[in-house]
Amino acid sequence: MPAVPEIAPAAAAAAAVPAVEVAPSGFVKFAKDSFAGTVGGIAVTMVGHPFDTVKVRLQTQPTTNPIYSGAIDCFRKTLQWEGVPGLYKGVTSPLAGQMFFRATLFSAFGASKRWLATNPDGSTRQLTSADFFKAGFITGAAAAFAESPIDFYKSQIQVQIIRAKSDPAYKPPYTSVLDCVKSTLRISGARGPFQGLSATLLRNAPANSVYLGSFEVLKNRAAAHYGCEIKDLPAHAVLGAGATGGILYWLAIFPVDVIKSAMMTDSIDPAQRKYPSIPVAARKLWAEGGVSRFYRGFSPCLMRAAPANAVMLFTVDKVTHLLNE
Repeated sequence: MPAVPEIAPAAAAAAAVPAVEVAPSGFVKFAKDSFAGTVGGIAVTMVGHPFDTVKVRLQTQPTTNPIYSGAIDCFRKTLQWEGVPGLYKGVTSPLAGQMFFRATLFSAFGASKRWLATNPDGSTRQLTSADFFKAGFITGAAAAFAESPIDFYKSQIQVQIIRAKSDPAYKPPYTSVLDCVKSTLRISGARGPFQGLSATLLRNAPANSVYLGSFEVLKNRAAAHYGCEIKDLPAHAVLGAGATGGILYWLAIFPVDVIKSAMMTDSIDPAQRKYPSIPVAARKLWAEGGVSRFYRGFSPCLMRAAPANAVMLFTVDKVTHLLNE
């Protein structure tokens, strides 16, 4: 293995925490962030959606007489009952929403970093490691409003098979995401798609702080190690930073995601909901199985986290650098 060249302290510090320039055109920067995020979002959806389907189904299946004994059993039965398309149930919602959601996510992250790097007098400063985590927190809160409806429709479609297998008399109310959209708007109006928004906010802000913050910090440290600019990092360094960020995301907040899934897969009719709020959902889920109830679906989630987020963040990173050349 070739020796890593020694880096002067000043050069290493510059590589570790690069200055963030305020873009001359806010619209151009927004467009670049949005395009890069959209491409990355499509990549993560195609790679990670089957794992997400397994996760949501394990999280929301009944405690008594469960349909699946674990992640492998859920995967096998999904293929047996529905074929490969079953693993992609509800995928049209995240695919259709990728442009809006990823535009929000990565433009908010870029804007947050530029805002934190701008002093009151208009001059710029170098971002600290803490600043990246702050920017991730702001980004997560902003992106929750775009992500929540996407997750809601996806989850409603994903769990229909569970209800059909649990109750032979059950008739799936939706044949497509569009059917679900129409029903939700008819019953609850504009508030319908935001069922579970409170749990999404509670999940997203801290999770994206850890996720995006760690990704940026790890890239900076890798650049210092290799003695290069971030845009010149080898692929394995960026993929490793993305995979680590994805794993840390779920380690930080998985129980909150279980609560979110319970609320989003609940009845779209407010009068019939079992989990109308976070406290009620937490109490009822605890009653179903204590701590272990909040970790259903954890294994497929971690299996998805590394490859899906490595691919997405690598794609976003490379597309962003290409657009900025």
